[in-house]
Amino acid sequence: MRVVLSPNPYRDRDLRACLTARRILTSSGVEAAVALPFALDEGSKLEIPEEADLQPSEEVLPRADVLICFGGDGTILHAARDALKWNVPVLGVNLGSIGFMAELEQGELSLLSRLAAGKYAIEKRMMLEARVRRDGREVYKELALNDAVVTKGAVARVLELELTGDRIPISSYTGDGVVIATPTGSTAYSMAAGGPIVEPTAENLIVTPICAHNLYARSMVLNANRTVGIRLPGYRKSAFLSVDGGRTFRLQTGDWVECTRAAQYTRLIRLTGRSFYERINQKLGKA
Repeated sequence: MRVVLSPNPYRDRDLRACLTARRILTSSGVEAAVALPFALDEGSKLEIPEEADLQPSEEVLPRADVLICFGGDGTILHAARDALKWNVPVLGVNLGSIGFMAELEQGELSLLSRLAAGKYAIEKRMMLEARVRRDGREVYKELALNDAVVTKGAVARVLELELTGDRIPISSYTGDGVVIATPTGSTAYSMAAGGPIVEPTAENLIVTPICAHNLYARSMVLNANRTVGIRLPGYRKSAFLSVDGGRTFRLQTGDWVECTRAAQYTRLIRLTGRSFYERINQKLGKA
């Protein structure tokens, strides 16, 4: 088995968790390489231990059987996008605050020996595809494991939004924006905005208004085969689209944002046997 270890060096200082995991894996007969998920910030004073023996991710990922990432949910989202290119399953080790998508906590690294023994399961997670159409042509396309979010700019003005399902009007309202989430993303921004918690292995689109100025604007759970459209009619201020918390795309008046179920799935590795309900209780502080 070949494993790529992908640590966020801003979370995993001196790569302690990553290097501990490598020792556990290699002692179990697993071939393990370390590759950073992103380039360090320019001028960063972080020092990477020489023993890490960093490898270029573009060289080791295509040959990997498993990608293990160390950090918060943002690190897992970033890693999942890279792993998707090579259909590599992802295992997350939580070094952040909540880490809904992570399978292991830092104190559970010894469980990684189960990988070599084949004692794990792979869970498929639905993704969505976000597109922006402008004057009849596509100007933006991106995949999301969590969500696509349309929000206003920094100026404290509300957005006027029109929502459609398969180009049929659903509702219109004013507010700070809207979240289109997958079931995996239902426990992220969508939940914070008042949306429902949906089992992550389900297949639905969750549409959640952000601070809507209408009494009837409520979160909706739609069939995954729908195409959810968002339009900003006559809006001339700043509005932005962000996919999985990444770099924002500036929207213009008349743009159509359309979200559909993606053909691709993210594959997450499960080692512990913990149920979704146990995870929710643990992460939300009820247990």
